Amino acid sequence: MASIQLTRVLWSCKLSANIALSSRKCCSFRRTRQLDFGPLLKRNIQNRKLTAIRSEKSGNEGSISSAIEGEENSDVISSPEKPGLMLGIDRDDSGSVIGLNLIPGDNEAIDAEVVSTVTKVKDEEIKKEKIETRVTYNIVFVTAEAAPYSKTGGLGDVCGSLPIELASRGHRVMVVSPRYLNGTSADENFAHVFDANRRIKLQCFGGEQEIAFFHEYREGVDWVFVDHPSYHRPGNPYGDSHGAFGDNQFRYTLLCHAACEAPLVLPLGGYTYGEKCLFLVNDWHAGLVSVLLAAKYRPFGVYKDARSILVIHNLAHQGVEPAATFKNLGLPSNWYGALEWVFPTWARTHALDTGEAVNILKGAIVTSDRILTVSKGYAWEITTVEGGYGLNQLLSSRRSVLTGITNGIHIAEWDPSSDEHIAFHYSAASLSGKVQCKTALQQELGFPIKPDCPLIGFIGRLDYQKGIDLIHWAIPELMEDDLQFVMLGSGDPLYEDWMRSAENTYRDKFRGWVGFSVPISHRITAGCDILLMPSRFEPCGLNQLYAMRYGTVPVVHATGGLRDTVENFNPYAGEGRGEGTGWTFSPLTKDCMLNALKTAIRTYRDHKSTWEGLTRRCMQKDFTWENAAINTSRFLSGPLLIRRTLCEFYTSLSGPVNG
Repeated sequence: MASIQLTRVLWSCKLSANIALSSRKCCSFRRTRQLDFGPLLKRNIQNRKLTAIRSEKSGNEGSISSAIEGEENSDVISSPEKPGLMLGIDRDDSGSVIGLNLIPGDNEAIDAEVVSTVTKVKDEEIKKEKIETRVTYNIVFVTAEAAPYSKTGGLGDVCGSLPIELASRGHRVMVVSPRYLNGTSADENFAHVFDANRRIKLQCFGGEQEIAFFHEYREGVDWVFVDHPSYHRPGNPYGDSHGAFGDNQFRYTLLCHAACEAPLVLPLGGYTYGEKCLFLVNDWHAGLVSVLLAAKYRPFGVYKDARSILVIHNLAHQGVEPAATFKNLGLPSNWYGALEWVFPTWARTHALDTGEAVNILKGAIVTSDRILTVSKGYAWEITTVEGGYGLNQLLSSRRSVLTGITNGIHIAEWDPSSDEHIAFHYSAASLSGKVQCKTALQQELGFPIKPDCPLIGFIGRLDYQKGIDLIHWAIPELMEDDLQFVMLGSGDPLYEDWMRSAENTYRDKFRGWVGFSVPISHRITAGCDILLMPSRFEPCGLNQLYAMRYGTVPVVHATGGLRDTVENFNPYAGEGRGEGTGWTFSPLTKDCMLNALKTAIRTYRDHKSTWEGLTRRCMQKDFTWENAAINTSRFLSGPLLIRRTLCEFYTSLSGPVNG
């Protein structure tokens, strides 16, 4: 069963110590609690009956215990008085009493006074009495980045926001991430982080590696940072202008070993998290945690009740290194098979290359209890040949524990009614400010001021994944129409140069902003009419969520999270009012993209009322982190994660559980 609920019984009769109802005045109504384990208990519970005697006299002898200790097969208390109420006793296989249920006697109905009182219970009162018990966990996020301390993309957003929401729902949450210092203003993000005065030595890479822990308690979350000289260098978390760092395997192996030790050695708030933790390991950088729990800790009785969930944000990055590096990971030699990876012949560098390697993400997939992606669509895509990057068969074999939950957005940071980066504010109830934001953006970019001219935007990295090549080939045809196009992003130098060249060619219609600016991204999102996202694959995508929040209609390739979050527009649905929040296109070709984009442009120009309804539906969508946290909490309460906890809890109440 997915969760444990405490359900309040409607009524029960207050019994005296000797189980007698000494008088009518003694009969009152109070709430008792009953655990409902549903099908789990059906095979273990036998219903028996106990007669309760109602007497006008006090001092009756005989109690529940004496009744039970009487005849072995009898559950009836004998009395010269006539029977009144009957108590149905719930027993388990061991004979222990675990519940009582009041029912009418065989020969006499319940007293009229009792009946009249019970009938006063209203349906709405019953609903109020029903309470839900949350199953809470000690949750440990392990991640290479967490906003605002470090961020390069969606991973930083998830691990900077979801822990806060989960903590607000009663979980105890820790986030473990490296303490990056690169000598820039970004180091100020760690200004309130203090040394936890805890240093440990980790066994990996042929010796002892000493690391230190830093800590900050913020918004209900323990933010723990692993400190080591390898995290102190210019560049982003993974590389610099020359490419990826050559020692990334070493850097993130340290992170994983440290993350496994942190719940055991850090007395945060006065006491440690302990062994009974739920690890959420994010992408390959943290994937070694699941392997370490299985190979290094559980064989020695440590973390035997812990669980690990692998969260895949981008399957394209898997942490693949030569097979000879396995000995550096601090794992027993007999665990090589969990990480073993062999490249296909066509992917090998030369004829003598055996293709043997270690794949950390593969090891995490094999050893994690559950696998989670950042959208349901992406959870399906990674099981296909096209989206599986060589791991599709392995992921398909674990489909029963694979699911997807859509990311959320910061509704306080991305709010058109209060955004500090835009000139005018608006909401779904009043859209006049959006037109003013468009005019302000046209003026800032040097476009001719044309409120009725479709303004299309693109925000993202300039690389192959984002489909930038399709935009490149489609721009000449688009520029033949009366529209304006603005792009914000950086990446491939070839496309950066192309953006500058296109701006010179189409001075009144195209602007290319090379680089990234948070204020400009907000103003483009608010001022544009349409956001274009032709991504080849998109695990979740955030820009389309921001766009809909601001009433900017997305036109996207039907892939991953884009397909999950953008509902294709249908003008004939809803009794002619239309349904949907944008346009999706497939397959990923220039012609398909142009057809969807031109349809959106025609709708904007020729059907203003329809477009306004489309805009309002976009703004009314709920893509908050609170909603994501609710779905995550439901996922955490799944049977595969609470199977031991449930068994232990029930055993403590009523003896062992069979099966």
